[in-house]
Amino acid sequence: MAGKLLDYNQMVETALRGAVREALKRVAEFGLPGNHHFYITFRTDQPGVELPEYLHERYPEEMTIVLQHQYWGLEANEDWFQVTLSFNKVPERLVIAYAAITAFADPSVQFGLQFRVAPNAENRPAMATPAPIGNAESATASDDAAAGEEPAERKTGDVVALDAFRKKKP
Repeated sequence: MAGKLLDYNQMVETALRGAVREALKRVAEFGLPGNHHFYITFRTDQPGVELPEYLHERYPEEMTIVLQHQYWGLEANEDWFQVTLSFNKVPERLVIAYAAITAFADPSVQFGLQFRVAPNAENRPAMATPAPIGNAESATASDDAAAGEEPAERKTGDVVALDAFRKKKP
């Protein structure tokens, strides 16, 4: 280590990714408490990210998922998590490396994190499509969907601004 500087920014980012991992582990074990829900934005072109090819074509660089009312089989491991969501009423299993996450927010408590992730210059490797789990209805289940109404068609390219979830300084 002699001659090398300590990369405190990287250390802090690693610790904050650990907080995301811990939140997902708790939700995997106990479910989402109260009004908690997560917006998770991740790079789809990173190693450790597995999603069906049609989703990768639709979101070649970045994608945001919402864990709120309708998600299934959440498993949080040391380096990645996996969850089943529904896309146009088709359940799909996603595997997401924590290192690929660019943003994490829990709007119910005005909490948000942003991470640096460099775009992957290599071609995305082929991956196996995991078997779907559960009877999914909506990837971003809104209150309308939770009330039994059909969710509105989701637009492509939506961007979730995390500034709304940050506390404002006086």
